[in-house]
Amino acid sequence: MEYRGGATWSTAVPSPTLAGVQAPPPLRAGDLCAVVAPCSPFPREGLLAGLAWLGQRYRLRASAGLFERSGFLAGDDERRTAELARAMLDPDVRAIFCARGGYGATRILSRLPWAELARSPKWIVGFSDVTALHAGWASAGVASVHAPNVTGVGASSARFLAQNRGALLGALERPGRTSCWADLEVVRKGGASGPLFGGNLSLLTALAAAGRLAVPQGAIVLLEDVTERPYRIDRMLTSLLDGGYLSRASAVVFGGFDQCSPGPDGVTARDVAVERTRALGVPVLWGAPFGHGEHNEAFIVGASGEIAAGSLSWRADV
Repeated sequence: MEYRGGATWSTAVPSPTLAGVQAPPPLRAGDLCAVVAPCSPFPREGLLAGLAWLGQRYRLRASAGLFERSGFLAGDDERRTAELARAMLDPDVRAIFCARGGYGATRILSRLPWAELARSPKWIVGFSDVTALHAGWASAGVASVHAPNVTGVGASSARFLAQNRGALLGALERPGRTSCWADLEVVRKGGASGPLFGGNLSLLTALAAAGRLAVPQGAIVLLEDVTERPYRIDRMLTSLLDGGYLSRASAVVFGGFDQCSPGPDGVTARDVAVERTRALGVPVLWGAPFGHGEHNEAFIVGASGEIAAGSLSWRADV
């Protein structure tokens, strides 16, 4: 059990059946949303810009400790656990926005109120290190939104800001509509259907090492990463392959692999992705618009997805 601020909760992670993931209720303008910092610290100006945009549509709640720093973390584990747990437990909060990724979510996974989340689902929004929380939400049977963090939606100089913001609002407020990424590069042809799952490759590999990764059978697995040399991408994909995690995929969709330049050997991240997924015998697409680059459109982890003719479409059951 955990005790924080007068509340107790069970930290037991539900058995990850990952069948029939439940989408939280769609958001509406004026809904109360919590802003949390469960990972690394962030530039104050970037967060305030993101809050200014989100605050035009939703009521926002944030704790006084949001700006705390403890080395490479946004405050110590206790602060970050208590902040996120309060948001998960608060019946008035309809969605949780993460300030930034970076590092730190894996340190608090075992301390969060998973059973309570499963009983009262709500959205969590973010990417990068927040992939660990998306995996936790999925194991609790709750859908989530892989999308820019708060500091990302405030980046007014981003070329794709309008697309990123529009996709985020669409995922949260109209999760039952059909969304589609068309004209992706087809690495291996074929059609597939299954729940969307994934996020940052490094985080998924870390979760596998901790015994916390449960890939749904038949999942369409989406992967992205940043500042990783191709040989390290090869190592991570090989680990997921050898561990049997990718054998559960009905398809693999690669997003951005930004600042993943080849070494002197000239092997690219795309080369590695093509070679490492060939033996799976499933459809593979490259170049989807999500990841650490400027184009980072939202998708719903747990939505029902379909691949056909170089496109990925999905909708959540609401």
